[in-house]
Amino acid sequence: MELLTIGAFARESRLSPKALRLYDDLGLLPPARVDPASGYRFYRPDQLERARLVAWLRRLGMPLARIRTVCDLDPAAAADEVTAYWAQVRADIAARERLATFLVDHLSGRTTAMSDATTPLTVRFAARSHPGLVRQGNQDSVHAGHRLVAVADGAGDRGGLASAAAIDALKPFDAELPAGNLLNALEQAVQHADGELRSLLESDPSLEGLGTTLTAMLWSGSQLALVHIGDTRAYLLRDGELFRITHDHTHVQSLVDEGRLTPEEAASHPQRALLIRALFGNGAPQADLSLHEARPGDRYLLCSDGLSAVAAETELHTVLTSIADPEEAAQHLVDLANGHGGPDNIACAVADVIATPSSEG
Repeated sequence: MELLTIGAFARESRLSPKALRLYDDLGLLPPARVDPASGYRFYRPDQLERARLVAWLRRLGMPLARIRTVCDLDPAAAADEVTAYWAQVRADIAARERLATFLVDHLSGRTTAMSDATTPLTVRFAARSHPGLVRQGNQDSVHAGHRLVAVADGAGDRGGLASAAAIDALKPFDAELPAGNLLNALEQAVQHADGELRSLLESDPSLEGLGTTLTAMLWSGSQLALVHIGDTRAYLLRDGELFRITHDHTHVQSLVDEGRLTPEEAASHPQRALLIRALFGNGAPQADLSLHEARPGDRYLLCSDGLSAVAAETELHTVLTSIADPEEAAQHLVDLANGHGGPDNIACAVADVIATPSSEG
């Protein structure tokens, strides 16, 4: 049987030579022969059917690991797998559509009617932290106070110092709200936290690599200010739907944003925890800052990746919708992470927005 060069095979299969080399490296579509001298790849004509199937499945957006499974199945089972995958895609699109509707309503101000200045709101907080089941120490820090809820995940040999310093910079807001703009105050607090890390690094060179993520919310009336940097997360449960309202500052998330990875591929990527933005004491923190309008009945979850990396959002949704008490919900979330093996430190905070009972009557 005459073999096809990689160029001819690429033309026939409508896969680029670069893609063919990748699929060879992954064991998905190995060539029939590799020239020992030049390393040039050659393919059998009967490999075209598998190559075309791979191309079609990639056009569907199917992750490579799942494509390998489909290609190794008999036709009937492969059809069932594609059907199951497409059902999942449709469910994901529906969830994203709900998120888009929420964002449009939120940004256009349509969600503010229930929480205007005449509606007194209070917030019930609960926080939990646990080292997990694998690591000896705990580098996560969490705080839930009168007005402030915050989660930080430290990095480096003594990352607990960094995460604690980040939250300590915000704690004064619990005692007294800052005058003026909430976002400006949070930005200044983050810069102060970054300065504290720089001082620690300058005083002790052995702390090289010290850093921390930070996600925090500060309440004032019906408004809440959100500051976020790194891969700790904030979620909002509103009207029974769970929305993630922060964006991970990781290398893998940037690849997803660029369309170079699917979310499914990102979840198992070996560099998924590599941060591209965090507090490193370098004098240039780039935190996301946003102002939100709270509504009675809202429930917020802030957590480190010790929870979000191991528990599916469907599991988070189940806990947050089925357990009314914030203290119990926070503990169940820690137990959920440990139930998945507890491979990392865990920190989470649950905050419920409730209407203050009227004193009239």
